[in-house]
Amino acid sequence: MKILRNVLLIILAIILIVGITLYVSGNNMYHEALAGDTLENVIEDIQSAPDYVEYEDLPQNYINAVIAVEDHRFREHGAIDLIAIGRAIYVNVSTFSLREGGSTITQQVAKNIFYIAETNPVVRKSAEIITAFDLEDKYTKNEILELYVNTIYFGDGYYGIEEACQGYLNKSTSEMSLADSTMMAGIPNAPSVYSPTVNPDLTKSRQEKVISSMVENNYLSDSDANNLVNSLDEYYSKFEN
Repeated sequence: MKILRNVLLIILAIILIVGITLYVSGNNMYHEALAGDTLENVIEDIQSAPDYVEYEDLPQNYINAVIAVEDHRFREHGAIDLIAIGRAIYVNVSTFSLREGGSTITQQVAKNIFYIAETNPVVRKSAEIITAFDLEDKYTKNEILELYVNTIYFGDGYYGIEEACQGYLNKSTSEMSLADSTMMAGIPNAPSVYSPTVNPDLTKSRQEKVISSMVENNYLSDSDANNLVNSLDEYYSKFEN
C-alpha cells in the first residue's frame, strides 16, 4: 500500500510540474505575441479592417453552419470544451491516429490571431487555451464568432469571410445563399484541400458533411437538406473551368 501511495504521489507531482511548466511557457508565449500591447487593441485593429464583417451582417444559415460543423456546443461551454477534449482523446487513442481535435472556436480565434507561425505544438496549445480564457472573459460569444469568421483562411489567398465571398462567389457575405453558406463553412477545415477552384469534388463532399451536421444539430430539416444536396451538382457547375 505504501509503495502504491508513493507511486501515486510521484505521478501527481510530475503532473503538477508539467502543468505549471506548460502554463508558464504558454503564458510567456501569449505575452510575447501581444508584444507589449493589449488584447483589446489587437482586436480593435482587426475590427477596423475595411472588409471586416460584423455579426449582424452574417447570414443566419452561415452562422448555424459554422457552429454545427466546427463547435456545436460553442454557446454552451467556455474557453475549452472538456467533453470534446475527452472525445478527441478517446477517438485518437482507440484509432492510433490524430483524426479528431478538441479545439473550440475560441481557441481557433486565438490561434488565428497569434499563433499560426508557432512551431511548438504543446506550448502553442497551452498559449491558445490561456488566450481563449482571456477572449471569453472580454468578449461575447457573438463577438468571438465574428472574429473567427473574419480571421480564418479560406484558401486561394483569401483571409476572412468577406474576401473569400468576393473571391469565390463574386458577392458580399450578406448575400450568401444556403448553398453558399454551407460551402463556405466547410472550407477552413483544410483550405488547400477544400478550395472549390482546386478540388470541387472534395469541396462538395465537405459541404455534405456540413449539411449533415446542421441536420444533426436541428439547424436544418431532413427535407431541406435533401433538396440542397440534390442541387449541388448544378451549384458546382459555376466552378468548372
